[in-house]
Amino acid sequence: MMTATAFDFYLPSELNASHPPERRGIRRDHVKMMVLDKKTGQVSHDKFFRLADYLQPGDLVVMNNSRTVPAILQATLLRNTKTVKQEVEIRLARRRNEDTWDVLIVTEDVGLGDILHFSPDLTAVVIDIRKGSPLKTILFSKKGTDLFNSIYALGEPVRYEYIHHKWELDYYQTVFASHPGSVEMPSAGRAFSWELLFILQKKGIELDFIQLHTGLSYLLDDDYEPSPTDNYEEYHLSETTIEKIKKTKAAGGRVIAVGTTVVRALESAEVTGELNGVTNLYIKQNFPLKMVDGIITGFHEPKASHLDMLTAFITQEKLWKAYEKAIDQQYLWHEFGDMNLIL
Repeated sequence: MMTATAFDFYLPSELNASHPPERRGIRRDHVKMMVLDKKTGQVSHDKFFRLADYLQPGDLVVMNNSRTVPAILQATLLRNTKTVKQEVEIRLARRRNEDTWDVLIVTEDVGLGDILHFSPDLTAVVIDIRKGSPLKTILFSKKGTDLFNSIYALGEPVRYEYIHHKWELDYYQTVFASHPGSVEMPSAGRAFSWELLFILQKKGIELDFIQLHTGLSYLLDDDYEPSPTDNYEEYHLSETTIEKIKKTKAAGGRVIAVGTTVVRALESAEVTGELNGVTNLYIKQNFPLKMVDGIITGFHEPKASHLDMLTAFITQEKLWKAYEKAIDQQYLWHEFGDMNLIL
């Protein structure tokens, strides 16, 4: 059982999902789903493919169609373009523009102007080193689609310590992913299949898409504790989405966000009035959610700031009781794990 102190709890290691559902012998939409009533805290257990049973005609489900990029790249670090220094690992952290990224370079020995040689036709130069942050900024020799094509050809997906096998990038994509930019999979959407999306539409449930490109969540430095407001992510919404949300609410329907990324994008647009931008919005207890009524999300690890966001939907006490039940019922955590519907 869980003994919680401010967002900390014990998660048994066997509940870390190390294999995608498809490699565990089930379809992606047949993962388990814990349904949590945000008013009463009541919990029920089901499978994700029966999601439509919990939604009503006129509800709107908003998904993040950002596509995962293989964010780990290997490079040779060159100084003065001649001296070969060493082979280094680069982790893309956040795209700044068409040719510039913030990255984690897994070595101490990096200076301004150093060249990173990725392949015969892709290099980058270190253009900024920020004091007190592990991240550096690099300028690539390509931009836009050309740069993404090279990254897809050369990179590998970010994998954390509970993943023991080099699963291919396809396992880190949602079925509807279309706009490259996330360095970690927007994983709440992973359990959706095309079949389930059609079932929802057939029932009269509206679907829509936004983009929020996820940043790198772990910077390999346990001494560096960034504030959640240091987490800047790029988002894009359309006028159509805002109109659909207004119509849904006016007709008494509910807006269900698929993932914390969608909540962040929609609520950022509400706060700033901007449909496209970069957000560092930190949503926590007592945050007045204006756009979103419910959330479909995975299970979040101890101390994760995503747990703070969930307390904007449901009290911390009710959330902890539900998480205790999830552990008791052997739900699986992380991007290949089970789902949680809070309504």
